[in-house]
Amino acid sequence: MSFASPLFLWFFMPAVLVAVLAAPRGWRNGVVAVASLLFYATGAGGTTLLLLACMVVNYLAGPALEPDEWDVGGRSRKRKLLIGVVAFDLAVLAVWKYAGFATEQLDTIAGWLGGDFPVVHLALPIGISFYTFHHISYVVDIYRGERPALRNPVSFITYIAMFPQLVAGPIVRWREIADQLPQDRTHRLDDVASGFPRFAFGLTKKVVVADSLAPVVQACYATPADQMTAAVAWLGALAFTLQLYFDFSGYSDMAIGLGRMLGFRLPENFARPYSSVTVTEFWRRWHMSLSRWFRDYVYIPLGGNRGGVGKTYRNLAVVFVLTGFWHGANWTFLVWGVFHGALLVVERAFGWSAAPEGKVARVARRALTMLLVVVGWVFFRAPDMGTAFTVLAHMFVPDLGGLTDVVDSALTNQRALILLAAVVALLLPAQPVLGPYLESMRTRTATALRVGFMTVGVTYSSILLAAGTFSPFLYYQF
Repeated sequence: MSFASPLFLWFFMPAVLVAVLAAPRGWRNGVVAVASLLFYATGAGGTTLLLLACMVVNYLAGPALEPDEWDVGGRSRKRKLLIGVVAFDLAVLAVWKYAGFATEQLDTIAGWLGGDFPVVHLALPIGISFYTFHHISYVVDIYRGERPALRNPVSFITYIAMFPQLVAGPIVRWREIADQLPQDRTHRLDDVASGFPRFAFGLTKKVVVADSLAPVVQACYATPADQMTAAVAWLGALAFTLQLYFDFSGYSDMAIGLGRMLGFRLPENFARPYSSVTVTEFWRRWHMSLSRWFRDYVYIPLGGNRGGVGKTYRNLAVVFVLTGFWHGANWTFLVWGVFHGALLVVERAFGWSAAPEGKVARVARRALTMLLVVVGWVFFRAPDMGTAFTVLAHMFVPDLGGLTDVVDSALTNQRALILLAAVVALLLPAQPVLGPYLESMRTRTATALRVGFMTVGVTYSSILLAAGTFSPFLYYQF
C-alpha cells in the first residue's frame, strides 16, 4: 500500500485517524501498531515474518543492554550482546539484500574459469534497509545509556513499524522519539490540523511533479546507446534530478505530516538541498536522517575527524562506500557513493567545504555543485555502468542530435510545463524550507499556501490518481 494510492487516501488513512482519535489514551499506540503491521503486510506479504523476527530479537535484547553501574564486569557482557544483535541485524540485511548480487559476481568469476556458481534469488523485503537501521539505533542508544529500553512490546512495535516512516524513512533514531511513546501520550485534533497541510504538500510534490516526470526519465534512460544524443542525455539527467527530489522529499513530507496527525514529531529529512553551494552542504540538506545516522553510528565511532587528516579521509570513504551500497546491490550505487565521498575529501583537502563569500562566487559554486550532483545522479539512476557511461559521454561530448521520437512523445506539453516549473523551484533561494514553513508559520502567506495545497493540490492529485497515473515511490526499492 502506498501513501499516494486511492486505497490509502480514501480508506486506510481516514479509518486509522478516526480510530486513534476515538481510542482511549492507553490504546492509541496499540491502534498505530496494529494499523502499521497491516499496512506493511499488504505490500510485503510473507516477508512480514522477517520484520517480526527482527523485532523479537531486538526487543528482547533491549533491557539486557541497559547500563548497570552495580554490575561489575557487566559492561563486557553487554558489549558482546550488542555486537551479537547488531551482527544479526546486519546479517539479515546482507542475506536478503546482497546475497543475489554477491552470488552473481561469484558466478561471473566462475564463468571466467570455465565453471558456474549458483545464483541466489530472494525477494527484497520492503523497507528492510530502513527498519534495520531503526533496530541498530534502538540497541546502540540503549547500550550508550542515552535512552532506556522499552518494556511494553506495543510501544516497541509502534516505534519500529510506525507506518508513516516504516518503508522509506525518515530514519528515526531511538533517542529522537523515545520520549514520544508513553502509553498515555496526548493526541488532539490540533495535531491532525497541523499535519494534514504537510501531507497535502508532499502528495502534490509526488503525484503532480514526480509522477509526471517519471515517463520522461524512463524514456531517456531506455534509449539505446546507438540512438542516445546530448539532448536526450541532458533531459534524462535533469528530469531524474528533479523527479528523485520531488518523489523522495514528497514522501518525507507525507511521512512527517502523517506522523504529526498521529501525534508524533518525526525529524526533518530535506532542507532545499539543490540550493547548496558545496557538496558538503548538500549532504547536510539531502536525506538528513541518513546522514545523521551514519555520523552517529559509523563516522564518529570510527574516530570522526579526531585522528588526523588521513584517518578523517578514511572515515569519510568508509561512510560513503556504505552509503552507496546501502541504497542498492549494484555497482552503480557503489560508484555514486565513492564519487560523493571523493568530492567531500577534495573539498576538505583544498578548504572548499565552507561557502565562499561574495554573490558571484556563491552563484558559481552553486552551479558547480548542482552539476556535480547531476552527474552523480546519472550513476544512481542508470541500470548498469554501461548505460551510465553512455549518458555521461553524450552529456559532455556535444552532438547535433535532438530528441528521439520516443522521448519526444513522452515529453508532452503538460510534462514540459511541469519540468519548467520544477526547474524554477530548484533555482529558488535556500530559505524558507517550505515543508516546516507550512507546518509552523501562521502568516497570511503560509495560510494561503496551506489552503491551496489542501484544496487545489489534493483535488488535482486525486484526479491524477483516479486516472491511474501513479508510480511507486523510488525509495521503496531500498
